[in-house]
Parts: sequence; structure tokens; C-alpha cells
Amino acid sequence: MADACTCREGHERRRIVLTGGPGAGKTAVLELLRQSLCAHVAIVPESAGIVFGGGFPRNSNVGVRRAAQLAIFCVQRQLEAAADAQGERVLLCDRGLIDGIAYWPGPDDYFAAVGATREELLERYYAVIHLRVPHASAGYGQQNPLRVETAEEAAAIDDRIHDAWSRHPRRHVIEVMPEFMTKATRALEVIASELPACCRRHVTRALRLPDAAG
Repeated sequence: MADACTCREGHERRRIVLTGGPGAGKTAVLELLRQSLCAHVAIVPESAGIVFGGGFPRNSNVGVRRAAQLAIFCVQRQLEAAADAQGERVLLCDRGLIDGIAYWPGPDDYFAAVGATREELLERYYAVIHLRVPHASAGYGQQNPLRVETAEEAAAIDDRIHDAWSRHPRRHVIEVMPEFMTKATRALEVIASELPACCRRHVTRALRLPDAAG
């Protein structure tokens, strides 16, 4: 349940993306945040988990892969719209609409297929936090039953996501670290820095980090 917040001021609407290739640690970071966010902040779940978890076909067929990415794009956009409609001022998005380019099989251009330009989709998001994927020897895991990629495939996807967001002016890249909690703490610090000051306090207090509200 979201913490109470004494702030009654209006907040600038922001969408903040948490992204990275398979196994980067996005889900774990969002779980650390979920119980500590104030009512001004909502988490938008990853649409791919909803699509594939609901039984959408998933195989190497190019037509199936195209259909899956178009479905993921549509679900993601409507999840964001639903969160907007509920009045939350800040959305923490588990991936953004640009991520699909890293999985797009072609043969046509991803942005043409979804009916949007890269610039439109970049402008949609206030900030982007990219968690890099560990290599097999550095802790890459496949515990998630929906994760089918090998460590090498996950690293290649991660590189494509890195390139896809490279033009965003507020992109933060969190590199792989020996201990996951060190990486997660760094990610949470960056997320907190992108929230309004009153919302930031909830994250820093919950994580026992220095108050970043100043």
C-alpha cells in the first residue's frame, strides 16, 4: 500500500522508464520500491509479461515475433494511459515504448510499424534508467520462467536497448556491479533523484539513504 504523503501541491506529470535487457534486475528493483512509494507515484508493469504470461504465442517465426511486439507496444501504451487516467502524477514504467526495437525482427522499420517516430517516443518519457545485463560469469540468471534468452542473447538485446535510448537527454546507465544490492541501491538513488522532492523522501527513508530532497 502506498505511503501517505503530506504534500498537497500539484506535480509535473512524469514518466520514468526503468529498462535493460533480460536479467538486468528491473523486477527486483521495482519490488524494492513497491512498498515504499507515496501515493503520487505509480508503477506501470511490464507489458511483455502480461502478453506472454497470458498465453500469446512465442517462437522464432518472424510473423509471430512481429505480432508479439505490436501487441506489447499496444498493451504498454494503454497501461500508461490507464495509469494517467487514475491521476498519478509520476509513473515508473517497467520498460518504455522504444524497447521493442531491440526485439523487432523486421523486415520493415519498427517505428513505421507502430505508427510513431523515435523522437515522439523519446519525448514521452522524462527520464530513463538503464540497468545493464550481467554476463554469465557475473550473475546472469534465468529463474524467471518467461525468460528464454541465454546470457549471450540477453547481452545482445541489452546493447540494442542501450543504442535505442542513446539520444534521450536524461538517460542514466547503471553498470554491472559485483554485488547486486550495490547495483540496486545505485538504481534506487537515481530513481529517487528524478522524483519530486516530497516523493523522493519516501524512497530515501525506506532505503536508509541520505535524504535527497534538497
